[in-house]
Amino acid sequence: MGTDAALTAGCLCRAVRFELSPPTRAGYCHCTRCQRRTGTSSSAQADADDGSIAFLQGEELVQGWCPPDGGMEKCFCRECGAHLFSRHPESKAIKSVRMSAFDGDPGVRPSYRQFVAYAAPWEPIPDDGLERFEESRWG
Repeated sequence: MGTDAALTAGCLCRAVRFELSPPTRAGYCHCTRCQRRTGTSSSAQADADDGSIAFLQGEELVQGWCPPDGGMEKCFCRECGAHLFSRHPESKAIKSVRMSAFDGDPGVRPSYRQFVAYAAPWEPIPDDGLERFEESRWG
């Protein structure tokens, strides 16, 4: 990739590093998986364009977990445990990058909330005007 427009991202221990094209959309996921994965009420993530991510180092340290009942593979650094992205379980195409993985401002703000039917009862969803989807925004 190596362009001026590329953003850099990685894990907490900096062993995994990658660059990607600036995302055009981001949102919050309130599904139970994301709650348990993050320890929070939702996960902030940015959409990744197919083929827009290039590893700079540490690709061999990326560990994935595929939910037994289907869904995207959840990937993290096996050294520090930082959550990095979700990818398609068969094609391995990276579909969304955790907002916390970006080194700087990714230039996009969350514009939707998905799986709000599963929102954590201990943290109400704010009335922020973002588009809401009871289930996946993909339908």
